[in-house]
Amino acid sequence: MKRLLSLFLSGALVAGSAGIALAQETNKEHKGVTEKTKDATKGAAHGTENAAKKTGKAVKKGTKKGVNKGAEVTKKGAGKVEDKTK
Repeated sequence: MKRLLSLFLSGALVAGSAGIALAQETNKEHKGVTEKTKDATKGAAHGTENAAKKTGKAVKKGTKKGVNKGAEVTKKGAGKVEDKTK
């Protein structure tokens, strides 16, 4: 039983490998498809780049606002403490 199962699995692997090899050969013949894929990939990468830049700028702005707000509150609290110690 184990031998039959191993023969079946190895046959499936060989058949699958042959299918993949044939699929790769047929793609080489269609250069137009490859070029279209490259163009689509470049377009997607450009879109991702812009999204990353926007996100980075938004994070920077939010962090800056948070830090400034914290500094303002700290300054206000320090003023109250100074008034109490005089």
